[in-house]
This record gives sequence, C-alpha cells and structure tokens, in this order.
Amino acid sequence: MKILIAADMEGITGVTHWDQVSPSHAEYPRFRRLMTQDVNAAIRGAFAAGAEQVMVTDGHNNSRNILIEELDERAVLNSGSPMPLSMVHGVDQGVDGVFYVGYHGRMGAQNAILDHTWSDERVANLWINDKLFGESALNGAVCGHFGVPVIMISGDQTVCAEVREAFGDVETAQVKKAIGRMAAECLPPAVTSRLIEDAAQRAVERLRAGQAPAPLKVPAPISMVLELVQSEMADKAMIMPGARRLEDRKVQYVADNMVTIYYAFRTLLALAR
Repeated sequence: MKILIAADMEGITGVTHWDQVSPSHAEYPRFRRLMTQDVNAAIRGAFAAGAEQVMVTDGHNNSRNILIEELDERAVLNSGSPMPLSMVHGVDQGVDGVFYVGYHGRMGAQNAILDHTWSDERVANLWINDKLFGESALNGAVCGHFGVPVIMISGDQTVCAEVREAFGDVETAQVKKAIGRMAAECLPPAVTSRLIEDAAQRAVERLRAGQAPAPLKVPAPISMVLELVQSEMADKAMIMPGARRLEDRKVQYVADNMVTIYYAFRTLLALAR
C-alpha cells in the first residue's frame, strides 16, 4: 500500500500569518520545521497502520519548504518546482490514498486561516461544472482522475469541513480553530502531532478495510470557470488557445479530463501575472 502526503503550509500547526509561510520573513524557518513535524506525524501514522510506501509532495510556494534532513527516513520527498502534477505530483505512480497535511480553506471562506485558492492575488473564485471549488477540491479531482481517494486532512476547522463536504467521510486532524483570516486558537505541536498521527493511522486502516471515501470523479465534458481578481488578468489569460471570456473577470476553459483542466488552470494563472 502506497500513500501520498500532499503537504501545504497555511494549515500547519501554529500558522496564522503570511510572514510565517514566506521564505523572505524571519519567522519562516521556524514554521518550515513545524511543517516537517506535521508531515512526520502523518508518516508515522501511515506506517503504523500498515502502509508499505509513503511519498511526500511539498506543495507550498516554491515546493522547497520541508526539511529533508529532518524527514522520516522511510519516506521519499518530491521537492522543487514546477512538477507536472504540482501539489499532488506522484498520484499517478501507484498511489492508493492521499493525505492532505497543512491545507487551507478556499478563497473567501469565513474563519479560514489564510484562505485562498492557489493565489489570493489572482484567483477570486473557481468553478468546476458550476460547483465552487477550492484548492483542496481541485487537487482531489486530479487524484480522482487516477482513481485515488483523499482519505485524511489536517488544518483548521473550516478546511476540514470543506474537505469532508467535497470527498465524504475523510479522517480529520483539526490543529487550530480559526477565529478570522489571521487569528486562531492554536494547539501545541505535541498535541497536534498526536492528532495527525492518529488520523493518518485511522485513514489507512479504513483504506485497507475497504471503508475509505470514494475518489472524486468529475464527469466530462468538464467546464472550468476562473474568476480573476482584475480584468487585466483576464485580458492576459485570453492569450491561451481555447480560453473563452465570459464576462468581466471570468474566463472559461472546457476539456474532457481533469488533468487537462489542471494544466489549463495553472497556465491561465501563469499568463495572468
């Protein structure tokens, strides 16, 4: 059994501010260590429940955050950017289940620490087949394309609820309670490590027993509507062949599978800078 840990940083233990997750700020080294600790807790739980392989994909910013010298030696790490499948790179390599560690709520969600969908500077909203998607649902739909379920999430209460709404009865480890976009009641690392390890262990045990949530399958044709923050960004995104301007800041792209949609989403955002 092989588990992929898709790791982000905004939902990591103790994080409440952009300075803590930005490499240019003094607090960042401390929180990349906490990110590594949260990931290690998930690794321990996976192996305790019988996983045979664990792959970790560092999905935050430049994907060079996790301290490999402190990573559990039983895991392998996907690091650096760009990676073909970005935040869930490796999900097409015989993975049985996916953990989200350190994830955050979608752009605009109330009481969600550092809420955004990929980029709070560029993305206002994202719809897939007329359903509002956040980063977690988008990545999970790519996992679903390969028949892989999301089975565990760690982060604040809002992203835990968002993931369960999207994927079903996912195991959760709530490491903090958001009381705004940049304020939270935070649990200490000694506590959150146990919560994450226990949730990871339960998730793999359920997967082995055939009781995990089903993969998220998005039926074709798949329509993505991306609402950008500024109209100029939509102007730039229209350079992409196949893009269609709907109104003002909204750009549509239609494809027959989620991997193509994922590539299109990332390309549109690259053009929209």
